This record gives sequence, C-alpha cells and structure tokens, in this order.
Amino acid sequence: MPVVFKVEDGRKALFDALLDARDRYGANKAILEDQDRNPLSYTDLVRASFALGRKIAAMTRPGENVGVLLPSGSAAVVTFFALHAFGRVPTMLNFTAGLRNLKAACQIAGVKRVLTAHKFIELGKLHDIVDALEGPCAITYLEDVRATIGVGDKLLAAVAGVFPRRLRVPAKPDDPGVVLFTSGSFGAPRGVVLTQANLVSNAEQIAAHIELDPDWVMFNPLPVFHCFGLTGGVILPLLKGMKAFQYPSPLHTKQIPPLIKDVGASVLFATDTFLNHYARAAESDELSGLQFIVCGAEKVREETHNLIADLFGGVPVLEGYGATEASPVIAVNLPDDNRRGTVGKILPGVEVRIEPVEGIDGGGRFFVRGPNIMAGYLGEGGVLEPPVDGWHDTGDVVSMTIDGWISIKGRVKRFAKIGGEMVSLTAAEDIAAAVWPDGRHAVISLPDKKKGERLVLVTDRPDAAVAAMVAHAQSVGAPELSVPRKILKVPQVPVLGTGKTDYVAIQRMAETEARAA
Repeated sequence: MPVVFKVEDGRKALFDALLDARDRYGANKAILEDQDRNPLSYTDLVRASFALGRKIAAMTRPGENVGVLLPSGSAAVVTFFALHAFGRVPTMLNFTAGLRNLKAACQIAGVKRVLTAHKFIELGKLHDIVDALEGPCAITYLEDVRATIGVGDKLLAAVAGVFPRRLRVPAKPDDPGVVLFTSGSFGAPRGVVLTQANLVSNAEQIAAHIELDPDWVMFNPLPVFHCFGLTGGVILPLLKGMKAFQYPSPLHTKQIPPLIKDVGASVLFATDTFLNHYARAAESDELSGLQFIVCGAEKVREETHNLIADLFGGVPVLEGYGATEASPVIAVNLPDDNRRGTVGKILPGVEVRIEPVEGIDGGGRFFVRGPNIMAGYLGEGGVLEPPVDGWHDTGDVVSMTIDGWISIKGRVKRFAKIGGEMVSLTAAEDIAAAVWPDGRHAVISLPDKKKGERLVLVTDRPDAAVAAMVAHAQSVGAPELSVPRKILKVPQVPVLGTGKTDYVAIQRMAETEARAA
C-alpha cells in the first residue's frame, strides 16, 4: 500500500523516532549488523546507546558538537544515537577530506572532542589525522571508553532498555540533528546543520515515495560522514524496520558482492563508480537477489545500467538526486517507473522553483524548499546562516517534466562561455562517456584568449582522441562546441571518498599542465 507523506510525521526528535520504530516493529527485531556479524536488536541498540552515551556525556556539555571520526559500522551507529540520547550533536568528520579540510571543519563547528577507535586509526593508517587534530581537540578512543563501563552503567542501560523515554534527554524536532560537511567537489566544504526533523522527514518522504518492506535488508557501504550514507543507509532503514547492514569501505570491490548475497541484501546504496566495479567483480548470483540499487552523488552511466541489466537479471538501478543541504534526497526514480537519463521524481513535500539562466535554454537554476531542507550553513564563529525564506539554491541547472521528473543539465558553475555560447561541461563529459563508456572522464574549462574559454577533457583512457568525439557529436547532432579540443590523459581521474569526481583537484591538474605547456 502506498504511504501518504504527512509533514507532521517528520516532526519528531530523532531518538524518539527510533523508539517509535522499536515499538512498531518489535523491540527484539534484529535491526543493525556489520562485517563482525553480530546483529543488534532495537533494544540492544538502545541499551548500547545509553551505556556509551552516559560516558560521553560526562566529558561533554549539553548541546555540544562532538566529532565522530569512524567508518560505517555498528560502532558509528551506536555512537550517533548515544550522542542523541544525551542531547549532544554528532558532527560527522570526513577522514578522506585531507588534513586542512578536517581541521577547518572542527574549527567552524567548534568541535572540542573527537570520538574515534584505535582499530580504525591503525587499519586506516590515519595517525597523521590524529596528530593534526590533537591539540585543538581531545581525541577519545571508543575502546578506552568501553573499558570504563561499569556495573552502574550497565544497570542504567538495562533500565533504559525498558524505560528509554524516561531516561533519554528530551529533544525538540528543530534541535540540531547532525552537522555534516558538503563534499567539496567544486570548492571548500561547508558546514551544514540538519535538524532532527530534517532527517526524520527525509526518511518519511522516501518511504512515501518508494514502497519499502520491513523484511528487507539495506546494504550500506557508503560512509556515514556523507549524507547519503547516513540518511539512506542508517536512519531510513532503522526508522522503517529494515535491517541496516553497514560495511566500512565502498572500495572493497571483491569482498562486497559475495557479502551482499550472504546477508540476503534487498537494497544496495552505491555510486556509479563503485557499482560499476562491483558488477565487474561479482558472480552472476551475487547481485541478482537485490530488489533494486539506489545510486546518487554522480551520474549513472548507460554502461552501468546495461551492465547490471545484462548480468543480474534486470535489477533496477534507480538514479537519485540530492544535496547535503536537503538531508539529502530531493528526487529519485521508482522501481516501476525508472526513467534512464533522469534523476527521478521529486519527493513528496518538496517545493521546487526553476529560474531562467541567461544563455542556457531548456532549463533553469534549481531551488528547493521543504521539511528536509537544512537549518543553515555554519558561518564564522559558528553562527547559523539559514536559507532565505527556506529556499535552498542547489546551484544546478535542471529541466523538469510536467509530472515532476528531473533531468540535470549541469551546475551553474559547470558551464563555459565559448565564442559567446554557453556550453555545458556535463554535456561534454557525456560525449566522452558515449565514446569510451568504460573510462572515467571529467571536463573543465580554462581561459582562452581568442574564445573566452576552452574545454579540457581529463580522462583515464590512453587512446582518447578528439577526432572520435567530433565524429560522435556529429552523429548525434550535438554542437561541436561541446567537444573538448584538449585532452589530458592521466592514470586515474581524482575522486573524493564519496565517489564523486574531485573537480577541485582536476582543475588544479589542468592548470598546472597548461602552465607547463
């Protein structure tokens, strides 16, 4: 039965929403698991959250932004809810962002304490991160905290398992739910404050958009410092009765496909890049049991759609679209109405506005408003900068059908002016992807004395040639202005930890190459 989205359904504090799900789906239902294969029930999760949360509360202040530096796993989920149980704000730190960005994130969010794990730091060889953060921040290791949990803590946890609403710190829907940081694909990351209602609302919106089954298992290899991994991979399944299976890294191409089969996963969250790798490494029966796959963060290539369709019995790959500022999902395709080339239908409860952009036909600048839109960005001194009248400017240029399906034409910044014409860098990337579908490509623009700007293709295809792109453009009627005339061949196109193309690094590479030429 389709679910109708009601704004009031999302007006809950996050821990209370977890407790409501516990009451609805059963306190003893196994709801969380990771690669250690030690499943936790709702009650186990609540008890663990209170036991750990009491210790963290003793070293932090109510309302404090507390850094979380952990991979996807049960420990990260327990830590997240432990902070909520005692009125602290999880501040999810991107350990792939580089030392400079990490230090800036802690500074802008006012983080004084970072929670991490010895095992994670050792296995990831992340000692340089600890060294960089230690000083401005106190580093607390979860193994050390657990070692101090005594009889009193365990007694509190046991009582909390029975009477959690009496013992948790009350919170309001508009209280901060998490501090996240934008990906930094196109510039410096920004601190984003999402309220508890933002997060709960987005889970409710998704559940009203796609029919979900509480018996399903959600497989999440995406990092919880990324909003897609946090909301889609953790909050959504926990609030909707589905087991959330957490895996610590999307990069483990050979290990993930057999594990998907072994845990009986129903839904996989991924990006196009990671999914393509899983498909190539998987046996024919390892992904075929999935109900569908949801991809975000980057465009899904036709080659990936075809690969999954050919190898795994037509499992739908649902491309979606979102932004950290929107908690993150704004639109997503449907299992029974999956329109390739689009990012899906707008979620219920999301208002949209499309404003014309000079020089760009057939689309406009995309603004969104709704219960999932952030409280605001963190400005200097931690001052909150809310979106004007609740509207978030996505910075994307889109077109939309009458029935609400969205197609991305590019970012406002991802257009170049060549000979007076506006040219989409995304369209130029599509030409390269059509000619060499198994490669990774990025197009940026550089200044040009004659034409204003010129396009540069950065690609991992050693055989890439301008002539092949020109021929394809002519065959499909694409303007030749969209064909990059300069090609920079690299062993690997830079990507962020989330799988997104790292345009900042690529721009720097191209500019360095241009200066050396």
